Amino acid sequence: MKKPILLVVMDGVGFSVTGLGDAVSLANTPTLDHLLANYPNVKLKAHGTAVGLPSDDDMGNSEVGHNALGCGQVYSQGAKLVNESIESGKMYNSSAWKEVVENVVLHNSTLHFLGLLSDGNVHSNISHLISMIKQAKKENVKKVRVHILLDGRDVPATSALVYVEQLQAALEQLNDSTFDGAIASGGGRMKITMDRYQANWKMVEDGWKTHVLGEARQFCCASKAIETFREENPGIIDQDLPAFVIAKDNEPIGKIVDNDSVVLFNFRGDRAIEISMAFDQKEFDKFDRKYYPNVVYAGLLQYDGDLKLPARFLVNPPEIHNTLTEVMVANNINEYAISETQKYGHVTYFWNGNRSDKFSETLETYVEIPSDKVSFDERPWMKSAEITDELIEALKSHKYGFLRVNYPNGDMVGHTGSLPATICSMEALDLALTRLLKVAKEEGYAICITADHGNADEMLEKNKKGVIAVRTAHSLNKVPFIIVDDDNTYEFVEGEYGLANVAPTIVKMMDLEVPACWEKPMIK
Repeated sequence: MKKPILLVVMDGVGFSVTGLGDAVSLANTPTLDHLLANYPNVKLKAHGTAVGLPSDDDMGNSEVGHNALGCGQVYSQGAKLVNESIESGKMYNSSAWKEVVENVVLHNSTLHFLGLLSDGNVHSNISHLISMIKQAKKENVKKVRVHILLDGRDVPATSALVYVEQLQAALEQLNDSTFDGAIASGGGRMKITMDRYQANWKMVEDGWKTHVLGEARQFCCASKAIETFREENPGIIDQDLPAFVIAKDNEPIGKIVDNDSVVLFNFRGDRAIEISMAFDQKEFDKFDRKYYPNVVYAGLLQYDGDLKLPARFLVNPPEIHNTLTEVMVANNINEYAISETQKYGHVTYFWNGNRSDKFSETLETYVEIPSDKVSFDERPWMKSAEITDELIEALKSHKYGFLRVNYPNGDMVGHTGSLPATICSMEALDLALTRLLKVAKEEGYAICITADHGNADEMLEKNKKGVIAVRTAHSLNKVPFIIVDDDNTYEFVEGEYGLANVAPTIVKMMDLEVPACWEKPMIK
């Protein structure tokens, strides 16, 4: 091994094409600018087919991005995985789907669908939901209720009514004397239900009260709820809309009760785990559920394979083998992984191929810095200083041959839609890079710097009418890959590369054998 290597993942930092709301360029980032101007670097594709998604119109995300970074291969992911299962008929022949439907038919009860109402293809796709509702009717389900989480993050910030109208149209086509389908509850994804990494259980509790107990402000329909909230709070974006329930004669139309079935139609795992725990675990102490209905619960995917959560799932996850960590363990190389709570799972679980357990308890070290429980535009520096402090100590220890770190700033602050805050987050990231590079060079490390997808690079967008609006979603832009090593010369082979080419490049830099199933290294 020539040198130990530090890999820095600048989450959500890409190269802008449009220049609209480019917080990366607008920020004062002398260190990043210097690296791009003076060290070997290429631009990587971090979305679409390069990370296993259906098309190049699909935004990348941190989960599939870290899967690709960590395994050197491209696996069918997310929407593509579900699409293939629906098209082949496997999903509707699965034991979980049969159990969900048979329970409802047997008890003449309600089939509930819960998830993000969006076609962003990051957490969910409305087409999967509509397909399942249609199939349910074919299989003699009489009553369906849909609990919608409003996006405005992976799709335009105020597009909720588009998806509500699309769902309503599908339900109206299906509704007749034999079938009753309706929207039952909803709310913004950053207000209820979709917390992750156990950062804010109050969100999940509020979701439970809304979807299960029917406890939230009442409206006659979802459209009215959205329109009312926007009138009351001008400028509010969909992800922040309050919870609501649909009621008739002051009675919620879609409480979840004994003998019902519930399907969570999100395919991405991080923001599906906690609500799945609430439904799936009899022994549960995160909040008082007040009422725990005896239901048949299933996820679209299994969101945590090691925890077997949920127990029922409709589509088998990709089985990711031959990860970079397995190569490191096979070569007896100590690894170190660090981030704050918001991205801790990405440098561990997702990096290791959707595996919660370590491949080696002795060779792998994980460090989690607790994230602040505030909106990240209020503290856009996040935990970059604390992460850097810990990482510097690890570098100085010389215990590790490969270290990886994720700085969430560009992504998490970018999602708030605040351009000034995101500029600040990029400057905090650059300061962290400045500190890291000094120590890494002094201690004899090579440094590789990349990102898992874009976000901070495109904070504004033009709509079809040419009006500029806030953008909170990931971008389709390429991301950097920079090699910093003053003692060795690296030359990139000309070609088109994606995130899956990072692991082979790191292995080649270490003079290790690149697995035959991997993508090719980027260097000669």
